[in-house]
Amino acid sequence: MSATQSQNLPLWVQDREKVIASSIDNEWRGGKPPDYSESNQGLASESQANHPMGSLEAIVENLVRIFELEASFKTNPKQWLSVVNEKFRMSSNGGEQFSAADISFSGTYNLFIGDAEEYKASEENFESSGRLFRSAFPSGFLWEVLEVYSSPPNVTFKWRHWGTFNGAYKDYAPTGEVVEIIGMSIARVTDDLKIISVEHYFDNSQFLAKLTSGGKHGSRDKSLWATIKRFFNIREQQPTSQQLATSCPFKKLAGSFNSSN
Repeated sequence: MSATQSQNLPLWVQDREKVIASSIDNEWRGGKPPDYSESNQGLASESQANHPMGSLEAIVENLVRIFELEASFKTNPKQWLSVVNEKFRMSSNGGEQFSAADISFSGTYNLFIGDAEEYKASEENFESSGRLFRSAFPSGFLWEVLEVYSSPPNVTFKWRHWGTFNGAYKDYAPTGEVVEIIGMSIARVTDDLKIISVEHYFDNSQFLAKLTSGGKHGSRDKSLWATIKRFFNIREQQPTSQQLATSCPFKKLAGSFNSSN
């Protein structure tokens, strides 16, 4: 597909910046549209896939990114371009189906993850969940399409969601490693490529386990302090060179034998 043909595609399968530029009068969370400049830099340097403009993979990738943009930042679902608002439903791992209004109110993190040992959606709201993961991934939590297996109207695709764990997650220390989720989705779309429904399938248990693998800040400090104390205690117990020179080797051996029994 040529660049000219690509420009003739619906707005909601084009670049995020074009959607933002065309949504001036929309109701934005925080009162202004998001800035994706840092995210775009990360995608340019870290993406595993680089799909040709106008390819099915690029179209699907753009559509889902526009949906993420609208779900995260447009507070009025009636202004979302990427979905058929009155019909739209989203589910994860065969669970409950959620409407656009549900997503706008609760946020995708809460609906995707639910209640788990390392994350309690019931204790979070849209804003707090966003802050939590922005703290953990200060450079962004990026998303890309890896492969597309079927064409519209039922689009099946494999994706990757990733970020560098450089910030604190709750009380847990960052590890500096790249944390990623690999998943599959099935999206049912209209003839003009708006989403009617989407089903996501992924394992978030490993994702959450990695976010807690650095240990809690307090426990880590205690562990370090214990290590320091053990080190100095060993130093204090080491005999001096004068003691070694004047002590009887047979007594030392006998003492070692007695202490081990």
